Amino acid sequence: MHIVDRRLNPSGKNLANRQRFMRRAKAQIRKAVHESAGSRSIKDADEGGEVVLPAQGVHEPTFRRSGSGGIRDHLLPGNKEYIAGDTIQRPPRGGGGGSEGSPDGEGEDDFRFALSREEFVDLFLEDLELPDLAKRRVVNAEALVYHRAGYSVSGSPANLALNRTVRNSMSRRIALRRPKPEELQALLDEIEALDPADEVRLLELQEEYARKKRRTGIIPYIDPLDVRYRRFEAHPKPVAQAVMFCLMDVSGSMTEHMKDLAKRFYVLLYIFLKRRYKNVEVVFIRHTHQASEVDEETFFNSPETGGTVVSTALEEMKRVIDERYSPDNWNIYAAQASDGDNTASDNDKTAALLTKVLLPACQYYAYLEVGRDSEHFPPGFIRRDSDLWQTYSTIIRGGAPMAMRKVGHRRDIYPVFRELFAKKTGAEAAAE
Repeated sequence: MHIVDRRLNPSGKNLANRQRFMRRAKAQIRKAVHESAGSRSIKDADEGGEVVLPAQGVHEPTFRRSGSGGIRDHLLPGNKEYIAGDTIQRPPRGGGGGSEGSPDGEGEDDFRFALSREEFVDLFLEDLELPDLAKRRVVNAEALVYHRAGYSVSGSPANLALNRTVRNSMSRRIALRRPKPEELQALLDEIEALDPADEVRLLELQEEYARKKRRTGIIPYIDPLDVRYRRFEAHPKPVAQAVMFCLMDVSGSMTEHMKDLAKRFYVLLYIFLKRRYKNVEVVFIRHTHQASEVDEETFFNSPETGGTVVSTALEEMKRVIDERYSPDNWNIYAAQASDGDNTASDNDKTAALLTKVLLPACQYYAYLEVGRDSEHFPPGFIRRDSDLWQTYSTIIRGGAPMAMRKVGHRRDIYPVFRELFAKKTGAEAAAE
């Protein structure tokens, strides 16, 4: 017996069911999210959409009858041989296990579940964070810049608009005909100069003076209605922009498997930065013995090959930074993927470019050394570190904002990425 609620969202019922399902199948959904991210284009990797879950992992709870006790009656449609009370013989042994397909076509497909963009990214990044060393510049998605936006009747004394307040006061006094001090003084002078014998005129002037004096007290010089404050509105300014440089060796030694590993790492990094920054741009630089900036399709799929000179990619990255991405306005990240080969004479130049030019401008530089999944070495064999690995190890020992990892299989990508960006515990944060 299956119980399925098919009511049309009574009081948010469907939303509650969806959230309950996501909590119950969270591990399967998260795994499906990580697997689907590797097959997407880098710039579309953080979009929502359907993920495929194995059907056996999302079975709904069901009710079933006990295996013992009770009376069981079965209705067998199409029966023309038996009546109630007949004993049915056990079917003969054998049969079954044939290669013929099921005539009714029944089966169980994988379960598809749609995720919004927010749900997709939340599941993907819920246990990750930017390393502390990447926070030396502003890392908020945007900053607030305040611009003048007229006046308001309330505000801080520091924002008092004195000129506007006095102008309002003057307009109100003119409109209400508040007596001026000169008018009062003129009446006093006239009263003093008047002949005391002219009692009628004296009385008129005194009454006029008293009326204007009273009107001066009723109509204040500055009224709370006159006061104005300068008003400011906050406008977002995207000061924390990020640019991600993807550098990859595409020489003849880089196989399609290695390029696929690199792409999966770049996808993870792009999704991660997109969550932390409002504006993220991606620059693709491929190199052999020459380097050039290309689009994503060329970056991963171009068949061009050649020798390996890593410094050409670093020089191209420096050129792009100088032309378009000032470190004062951009948070710069770089990820380099290579099989570790480099021309021996180029290692010193590569190290100098990184330490003196690029790393001071970067928030974070990750080096991913990709290997062949089929590589196997005899027991006791110690593989020599590659040229790039040795060069970069020397740089990291100097405290540079750089990390290195090796991967040889798709399943290694996410664990490696998580090592680089895992949230630090209190003890680890304190130690740093």
